[in-house]
Amino acid sequence: MTLRPCALITLLLFLTGCATPAAHESRSPRLANLQRAASLPWTDDGRCVVRESTQPWPVLAERCFHALDQDQVRFIDRSGRCTVASAEAATLGIGLCVLAAPEVVAGAVIVVGVVVVAVAIKEALDEVDWREASEHSFPVQRIEAAEKESAANRKPSPQPSGQDLFPPSSRDPFERDRRPECRPVLGPPRGGNDPHNECADKVPGNSFPGFNVLINGKHYDALVLSRRTLWEVKTDDFEKHSPRSRKFFVSMKLPELQREARLARECGYDFVIGVRSEAHRTALKIADPSLHVEIMDWC
Repeated sequence: MTLRPCALITLLLFLTGCATPAAHESRSPRLANLQRAASLPWTDDGRCVVRESTQPWPVLAERCFHALDQDQVRFIDRSGRCTVASAEAATLGIGLCVLAAPEVVAGAVIVVGVVVVAVAIKEALDEVDWREASEHSFPVQRIEAAEKESAANRKPSPQPSGQDLFPPSSRDPFERDRRPECRPVLGPPRGGNDPHNECADKVPGNSFPGFNVLINGKHYDALVLSRRTLWEVKTDDFEKHSPRSRKFFVSMKLPELQREARLARECGYDFVIGVRSEAHRTALKIADPSLHVEIMDWC
């Protein structure tokens, strides 16, 4: 027997109303939810948790309870709060009641065995940490200044004539920057590859050497704001490998490069792949002629 929907809603509202002040004062509720969920085993790699992470914890717990690996979890009603539903709830109801408590009660949820942080939750935590570090530690004013300078150099758009039947659509790529995901966010280089980072820093016209740029959910190696161009740098010694290895390498990397090009275009940016050899450039162009590939003669 499971908890009836009306009783479940009442129970969750009760739990939310009993939350401690600390639960309401969390600076980042989404981050707190992700961190709390990271210690639990999930059967869906944490996708439900990430999807519901902006909701209050009791709501997240109710919506994602089905994805919890209950074979690894034991619930103990240490606060006694869940006994209010004992007439209605079997094991499922009590478990959800304990899990949904807004505050963490020590020993209320016991995990049996070792838990590896779910893939989707780990990626979401990395993204939250990276964004918060960018917002608090990196020079956002440099982005704003570079954007103003780039905008000042643009040619004014022609004014519509009185004979136009329809108002012109906004095709100006700078208008797309109003979408939050299209606004550049600076962050530290990823991967710890110094030669790779040096090549990226030396991209001609790189507006932010020493930084990666997050746009539309993707981290790019370099951004040239004056030309609205994003770069992905490849420093592999492509020409030293056998023809078979080259073919395999291109087939593995091509889908991600195509995705990066699409994400850039969605935000009004051109996308360039920088490579170190003509052999690498030729192989990529044969695989997809639409890709813009340039040889990095500075690298």
